[in-house]
Amino acid sequence: MSKGPVVILTALNLEYQAVRQKLANPQVHRHERGTRFEVGTVQGTSCRVALGLTNKGNHSAAVIAERAIQEFSPVAVLFVGVAGALWDTTRLGDVVMASHVYAYHGGTSEDDGLKARPRVWEAPHGISQLASHLARLNDWADPAPDREDAPQVRFGAIAAGEVVQNSRISAEAKWIRQHYNDALAIEMEAAGVAQAGHLNGAPVAVIRGISDRADGTKNSADDRNWQPRAAANAAAFATRLAVELAREQEESAVPRDDSIRSADRLDHHINNTAHHSTVGIMAGTVTGSSVHLNTLPQASGPTDLIAELNFFREQLGRHRAEGILDEDTYREALTDLDSALRSAGGNTPETSKRTVMTLRRLRGLVAECPALVTALNSLVTAAGGPA
Repeated sequence: MSKGPVVILTALNLEYQAVRQKLANPQVHRHERGTRFEVGTVQGTSCRVALGLTNKGNHSAAVIAERAIQEFSPVAVLFVGVAGALWDTTRLGDVVMASHVYAYHGGTSEDDGLKARPRVWEAPHGISQLASHLARLNDWADPAPDREDAPQVRFGAIAAGEVVQNSRISAEAKWIRQHYNDALAIEMEAAGVAQAGHLNGAPVAVIRGISDRADGTKNSADDRNWQPRAAANAAAFATRLAVELAREQEESAVPRDDSIRSADRLDHHINNTAHHSTVGIMAGTVTGSSVHLNTLPQASGPTDLIAELNFFREQLGRHRAEGILDEDTYREALTDLDSALRSAGGNTPETSKRTVMTLRRLRGLVAECPALVTALNSLVTAAGGPA
């Protein structure tokens, strides 16, 4: 898996501050195009978090999310903040984690009305399972004076659109509840972040604290009271999830189980006895009498880098043959690899930068294969970027 931090993004400064209060020693990290992130650790842990502000809307959120993924190669991207509840069964202050996200403004206008044509992104299975476990433990929330008022985590669909929804009787409000009646919450950024994660091979989780009921009470005194509480609850659950994701990533960095398949082993030992002596060989993959090393030589120029990239193509093929990479991921990886090969042929700062960015995207795509991630770390360094 990636050795990068967990990226947490928010749309509002209120939400940003709620997460930032959970971090120790945050340091500014500037993207070359001016986007500012702060990188720190969750207080009392070694979990690194890169925190960024997207501003409102799916389009802005998608752009900043992609920048964060390219910049940090994160373990996961968590989008955190507040949202409106679509149904009264969800309490103010509760946290909703998206099982899937609807981009609900997709549709077609016909004579008999507006027909829904949404795009949908499901939450990654592993993150959903971990979040459900943390919700059952129910020890993530900040201390509350009344345990009965303690926030709960709910799992369900989140609807993401392009307008602020603040009515229950408008035509659009009725249409949303008719076509997306399984959605628990509604907001304006999750679809953009989910799309960025999908295109870049990065797992995305959307975590929202309920601050209002999308019923005309936004900007009321009650809403101003609930917004900071809902943002704090979402930040508390998100940072707890980030810590567990980082811990699992560290545990899986070095395979321990002898049953792990050969292409994902970081070391194999073969003893070859001849004339009463023992020769030890350390290799990444052993097939019959062929030994495949994971460690790539340091490139001294474009020609060497191209050779290493072609060797990495062979590693991809072995992972595909052993069933570790599925066909779709394998084909996407080859597309990125071909792009890296094209840019690696140029010997300019611009082509070097393009090669590094492509390899980082590829690293996120194959993040579940430690051997491939290790090889890509070497390739990123060889191409002129930090591993």
